[in-house]
Amino acid sequence: MSEPFEEPQQNPMNHPEEQASGVDGSPKFGRLLIILVIVVIGLGFLTWASEAYYS
Repeated sequence: MSEPFEEPQQNPMNHPEEQASGVDGSPKFGRLLIILVIVVIGLGFLTWASEAYYS
């Protein structure tokens, strides 16, 4: 019944290693913001065009 003491495993579930934070690994929030603005403008144009077409 007495089992030898085992060191805790570093990665028992085989998760990917944590990515380093900083300049190299930082997300591109500016690019994401530009895409968000373009999508909102596109949806606004689609709403305007469908309202003009159906009325």
